[in-house]
Amino acid sequence: MTSADRRAVLDRAARLRHLSDAERDIIRLASDPLFPRWLEQITATGGCAHPVHLAGSTTTYDALTGEVLHHYDTANEPGERLSVRCRNRRATVCAPCSRLHAGDTFHLVRAGLVGGKNVPDDVRDRPRLFLTLTAPGFGPVHRAADSSPCRPRRNAGECEHGRPVGCPAVHDVTDPLVGQPICPGCYDYCGHVLWHAYAGRLWKAFTDNLYNHLAARTGRTRTGLRRTVRLSYAKVAEYQKRAAVHIHAVLRLDGADGPATAPPTWLDTDTLTRAVRTAAAAVHLATVHSAALGEYALRWGAQLDVRPLRAFDGPDGLTDDAVAAYVAKYVTKGAADTAAGLDHRLTGPDDLRTAPVSPHIRTLMTTCWRLGGLPELAPLRLRAWAHTLGYRGHVLTKSRAYSTTYAALRAERAEYERTAQSPELSPGPETVTDAHWRYVGSGHSPGAALIAAGVAEDLAANREAAREALRSGLGGALGA
Repeated sequence: MTSADRRAVLDRAARLRHLSDAERDIIRLASDPLFPRWLEQITATGGCAHPVHLAGSTTTYDALTGEVLHHYDTANEPGERLSVRCRNRRATVCAPCSRLHAGDTFHLVRAGLVGGKNVPDDVRDRPRLFLTLTAPGFGPVHRAADSSPCRPRRNAGECEHGRPVGCPAVHDVTDPLVGQPICPGCYDYCGHVLWHAYAGRLWKAFTDNLYNHLAARTGRTRTGLRRTVRLSYAKVAEYQKRAAVHIHAVLRLDGADGPATAPPTWLDTDTLTRAVRTAAAAVHLATVHSAALGEYALRWGAQLDVRPLRAFDGPDGLTDDAVAAYVAKYVTKGAADTAAGLDHRLTGPDDLRTAPVSPHIRTLMTTCWRLGGLPELAPLRLRAWAHTLGYRGHVLTKSRAYSTTYAALRAERAEYERTAQSPELSPGPETVTDAHWRYVGSGHSPGAALIAAGVAEDLAANREAAREALRSGLGGALGA
């Protein structure tokens, strides 16, 4: 090496020292001969923010002859691994994967309303409702009331903790006080947490009651009605400003065999609506008795919204597509969007003290941790679910017969992508696949994270351009 070559190397090293870790990492990645293949993997994951890395192989054989039809091994891949999507539903964690999850949710909910995905099309003609069940009050909180005072009180005085029981201020919807207790000392934090922990059982009690109230309204026996009618549903949990969960649910009335059969003609939407209201009001559930807390009586809140669904535009009710889009949009929200809890579990009391949450949320999580230490409440696993304020259910759940499943939708998409890329490699009925895979890591290096974010932005821009072109083309066709 000549002196000029050495100076060039030293100059390059000096320049690299002035770069950030991410910039140096990008240069390292781009200098790798396998960079184009690595970029293909990142693009295939949609720019996933936290991909899972796998190592292994897949071999497809002809079942009759034993001939190897296709063999794939990660030995020749960058880093000897294959990156796949993390599939996280939260947009705050991984926006590309949350977009896919939202799309799957839309089709899952919509199929149960208008048919498709192995659901018959005539379900759109059956009694269907969109209902919202709320939590009861656990204490007065600040609220935004359309340019009106928060909680006006004339000569209101103070509570036992020395705080005013009213609030004359006018809060904007973005005011951080909205949803916070007027007096934290008066707020029933234990009741709030226990209501969350029992929310799944409250829903089960509601659906059981609904069968009973339908039977009473139609003059049938409970057993006879259950042999004739089946209630199918999909529900999503949403945190209100006060950090209490309320439930949005799509409810459909089927025949005894589920979506394959229509319900009897003597059950209509009005009858179902009235039964929903009385069944929700009749739910009363007692918690397990605790020497420290006593026994709580749990119920649904007084606010109940029930709306009929319609397949097409009309003067009354909500459209099926609007409801499916609303549910799909909500399931991608993370804790940062709802300001309720955290996206990850707490590992100890130190996490409670350092969590970036409001005092109200911190007190709820602390209450979960404290109550989780009581032996009689151990089955509720409150410490494991302190990050969700005691709520243990999935964000979206559905009855078995409502529609398709996430797994079926993902399998259908994977088969479509595999067939579109290599039709001859799509496994047939006379093939056998032997796969061996293992987990070898997850996430991105600093430079890879920047490149993946750029890929995700480009793909999002391409999708928006395609949608705009489709709208323009459709508008032009209609104008012609």
